Amino acid sequence: MSKREAGLCFLRLTSWLLHCCVFINLVNGYSVKNCTVRGSLKYAQNINVFCNKRYLHFIPRNIPDKATYLDVSDNVIQKIHKEYFSHLSNLKSFIALHNRIREVEDGAFSSLVALEELNLAFNKLTDISGGMFQNLRNLTVLHLNDNLIANINISAFSPLISLRKVNLSRNHLNQISKVQPLFLLPQLQEVHIGSNNFTSFQTSEVSNISLRLKVLDLFQNPLKVFSVTADIFPHLDNLVLAFIAENMTWDVQDKRYLQSVRFLNLSGIQLPVEKITDLLQTFNSSLASLRLHSLGDVKVKALMRNVCLISSLKFLGLQGNNITSISKDEMQFCTQLTQLDLSNNRLNSVPSVISSLPGLQFLDLTFNHIKSISRVDFANLTQLRTLQMYSNYISFIEDFAFKDLKSLKTLMIGSNRLVLNGYFKKDLQKLTILDLANNKLDSVHRGDFESLKSLKNLSLPDNQISFIEAGSFDGLTNLIFLNLQSNKLSRGSIKDSVFSRLPNLKTLLLNNNYISYDNQKALDYPPFQNLRKLKTLNIFSQGHKGMRYLPSNLFKGLSSLEDLQAENLNINSLDPDTFTYTPYLWVLDLSRNELLSLTTRLFLPLRVLKTLHLSKVGLQSLDFLINANLSKLHLLHVSTNALSVINETLIQSLPTLIYLDLRENYLSCDCTNAWFVNWTISSNDTEVESAYELTCNYPDKIKGHKLLDLDVDSCNVDVGFFCFISTATLVSMTLLGSFLFHFLRWQVVYAYYLLLAFLHDNKQQRKPNGLQYDAFISYNVHDELWVMRELLPQLEGEQGWKLCLHHRDFEPGKPIMDNIVNGIYSSRKTICVISHHYLESEWCSREIQVASFRLFDEKKDVLILVFLEHIPSHQLSPYYRMKRLIQKKTYLRWPKPGEDTRVFWQKLRVALENKDASEMEHPLAGI
Repeated sequence: MSKREAGLCFLRLTSWLLHCCVFINLVNGYSVKNCTVRGSLKYAQNINVFCNKRYLHFIPRNIPDKATYLDVSDNVIQKIHKEYFSHLSNLKSFIALHNRIREVEDGAFSSLVALEELNLAFNKLTDISGGMFQNLRNLTVLHLNDNLIANINISAFSPLISLRKVNLSRNHLNQISKVQPLFLLPQLQEVHIGSNNFTSFQTSEVSNISLRLKVLDLFQNPLKVFSVTADIFPHLDNLVLAFIAENMTWDVQDKRYLQSVRFLNLSGIQLPVEKITDLLQTFNSSLASLRLHSLGDVKVKALMRNVCLISSLKFLGLQGNNITSISKDEMQFCTQLTQLDLSNNRLNSVPSVISSLPGLQFLDLTFNHIKSISRVDFANLTQLRTLQMYSNYISFIEDFAFKDLKSLKTLMIGSNRLVLNGYFKKDLQKLTILDLANNKLDSVHRGDFESLKSLKNLSLPDNQISFIEAGSFDGLTNLIFLNLQSNKLSRGSIKDSVFSRLPNLKTLLLNNNYISYDNQKALDYPPFQNLRKLKTLNIFSQGHKGMRYLPSNLFKGLSSLEDLQAENLNINSLDPDTFTYTPYLWVLDLSRNELLSLTTRLFLPLRVLKTLHLSKVGLQSLDFLINANLSKLHLLHVSTNALSVINETLIQSLPTLIYLDLRENYLSCDCTNAWFVNWTISSNDTEVESAYELTCNYPDKIKGHKLLDLDVDSCNVDVGFFCFISTATLVSMTLLGSFLFHFLRWQVVYAYYLLLAFLHDNKQQRKPNGLQYDAFISYNVHDELWVMRELLPQLEGEQGWKLCLHHRDFEPGKPIMDNIVNGIYSSRKTICVISHHYLESEWCSREIQVASFRLFDEKKDVLILVFLEHIPSHQLSPYYRMKRLIQKKTYLRWPKPGEDTRVFWQKLRVALENKDASEMEHPLAGI
């Protein structure tokens, strides 16, 4: 390793260590197996944990210590153990309804010192032990309804000194004495003990002291006796005796014992009319609300006269009695009523008696068979504020039908058969809420709502509106909510002038219509450009082929927009300037669109974005978010995409992220996700939705396995060991390099060029046999005169051989060694002209080295040695390579001055002509 390379490696390692030191724990993630967490341990005080509907047999043990709400409903838990809650001292609500709980260990809840609500409804509990509620001194709400409880320990409720509400309905208690200790709790205000097969309720069995009870619910018990013989209920406000048996004895010795009761529910009571009448007389002075649901038309009408005599009565509920009509005689004395509920009956028209109740403020006529509204139906109802008439068959409203409704603020008339026919051009000046959903509206015209100057909420969904005339909403300057969803609106229906006179509109719902655009080209007149105060816009799920394109300036003017729902629009791209007009967007939903790739620029204007939905859009990467500056993002939903890797850089770019939904992606279970796995399991700021259910998609051999089961230890780098190995290697390489340079410099150089020759030889062997020269001449520059005067004229001139010479045939600009190798391997033979100068030359040494390698490799006689002068053997000793060649090969010696040279040239000719003879065919002799 060179010094430069070692330095670069050290810099990289230093940078990596610095990165770890600087960025570790900037953002942390966490998840709970089999649960979903709402809230962050870093950003929220209330941590809600939902483990419901997971088919759990046990309560998870890894619930965060700071959890304040825990829901394990709809599982198959059978027993609650004490150790489940030992660390949850901050828990305020524990919900475990709809399980199979049969047993709760004594003291199981003793660690829950902050618990305020406990819900064990819809289980299989049979006994309440003395230690079940140990230490729950702060509990205020207890739900034990819909169990099989038959026995309650006399001391079971003693620790519940703060309990205010308890529900034990639908159990098997049978005797009121079993719940007697409950009534003695100092703060208890609500008791629900309906459907327990109690046959009697007597104050003598409950208490002999005054109680703070405000609500007593005894519904659906086969009571034979209801006896109040002492004033123990001075604060009782609400009494429920619904669906009581027909032979009950009503025994209230003094009306003053129940004088505080204002709300009485006698729905479905089976007592005869006479007994009900006697019962009602007990409450003549205090009763304000009476429910007589599900008694039947005949019984209700028989009771009506006496009911109307209760002077204090303000609310009367007659729901579900199959009433077809009500005469004025039957309710003429009910003028004191302010609220009347006639819903779920069989009325064919508005009862004429309604106009005789001028004090009505609330009237419910929903779910009847009313077909029309006449001008006298609501005459004199000048105090009416709320009128509910949805789910009837109304198709016609007579002129001036609402003339007297001068105080009406809410009109719910949806799910009927209406069309706009000038019904709202007059009157209803104080109306603030108008619901016309699910009618037969097909168009909206100018002036349809012109009298509704105070209107704030207009709902027109689920109609067939396809045309909205310009100016239709003129005059609705106070409108803040407009619902046009699920109609037949198109691009032409929402021209810019349609919404131009709604300066205070804050919510506009246009989803589930037929709005579409042909391209992303900017619109000349964007439809929302005048809605400066709009905060919520829904345009999702457009019909036919979807919206297809979002024009680049579609949202122009929406400078206050905070919530945009644009999912399922069949768009596959977005103009980078789409959101430049919505800088204050908090929530953006682009789910269920084929947005295979998104750009960073698209999100740069959204500096305060907190929630981003990108589920089912085909994303393969989230890298576009890294530089999008989404520093305020809290919730990121990217489920059902093609994401494989979530890296640290992405998470660090979202510093306030508290929730990440990655379900149903193509996650890789390898070291590329090692950091993400560790982050998900170990830290405490960001919850990964259903993290323990995330599955692997790659590699194939572990496809379907759980991502968090990945063994990340094999991916971790031991920094200390890495530093040791790097340092040791660097030192060793430095020492080795110094040693080789000092002692074996030329051997290394020789080995290097030997390798070059080997590579060149292999390359030449793969080429077709086409040699350019007969011989390569290797000589020293001091011998160049002999080569040019003697060798060259004889071999090229007389004998006709083609020779390769340095100065003549080497390629200019090419490395010398490459020219030598190419020259030798492009020639049949190599002639080495040896002299003292030759032996001392570095380049000549390299030439003979390459030639000798070719000789040994090819096993052919390719080397011819020519000695220009006598060189004794002892002078050859330092040149090991040369000496070895002389001992092994034949060679030629240039004749001395005066000797005949013809024999020399003849032998050289023979040597050059010999093309195939191997090295072993020549004797070891000097010539």
